[in-house]
Amino acid sequence: MNSHLYECEVFHHRLSPRVHRFRYRVPFFALALDDLPELHRTRRFFSWNRANLYSFRDGDFFPTGEPRHPATAPAAGGDRPLVDRVRAYLAVRGIVADGRIVLVTMPRVLGYLFNPVSFYYCFTAGGAPVAALAEVTNTFREVKLFLLGPDTFGRSEPGVFHLRVPKEFYVSPFSDVDVEFDFQLAPPTDRLTVRIDDYAAGRRVLTSSVRGKARPLTDARLLWFTLRYPLVTLRVIFLIHWHAARLWLKKLPWFAKAARAAEQRDLYRPHRSLTPPPPA
Repeated sequence: MNSHLYECEVFHHRLSPRVHRFRYRVPFFALALDDLPELHRTRRFFSWNRANLYSFRDGDFFPTGEPRHPATAPAAGGDRPLVDRVRAYLAVRGIVADGRIVLVTMPRVLGYLFNPVSFYYCFTAGGAPVAALAEVTNTFREVKLFLLGPDTFGRSEPGVFHLRVPKEFYVSPFSDVDVEFDFQLAPPTDRLTVRIDDYAAGRRVLTSSVRGKARPLTDARLLWFTLRYPLVTLRVIFLIHWHAARLWLKKLPWFAKAARAAEQRDLYRPHRSLTPPPPA
């Protein structure tokens, strides 16, 4: 199988307008999507589309079958398996990913799910990396996809997908929607290396990274992770709000989500602040 676990250190350093940094350890799953049926059969504490200690549900990810904001017709086949939706999304953009697709993410833990960002690494049948996708989710449960195509691979560093792109998405009340994301994503091997920076007016204002070592995806390791990182998805959402409170105490400028609704584009599961009711 091509699936395993990563034991990672997450680092976050805000450079401007106030310095704020933190680091903490968190596990990630690296799931080759074609492995999901076998993992479901052979792992006692992991299930696919069924409740368990760790449960992975196709419908939690890649909502390309749902309406997008601004309003566009939903893509067909929203009920198809996740791996088919990812390949279809790439195919209409001229990218053939007929090999493995590895998703680095967290599944549900005791039924609760929250992933600030998940990463899809897509390969050809010959094993060559052909695309990467970042699926970013905010605390309003909105989702936006960022595609790093074949032309971004090795652009600035061998073996790394690299793309700087306008965010146009509300991720944090302390980060405006008109900044740029700078993605540097290395396909996962025995190590995971991810870096995402924020740029405002050409100047880096925030840097984030995820680095970790691979571990086998076994029942014993799942139990060990449960003891070492209890209720990890709840911990992630708690830490987001905890650091937001600290930034507020540092008097960082605060941006309301509804204030720049027109600049939030190409996202799924839009919050009601972006879709006001029609006039009576």
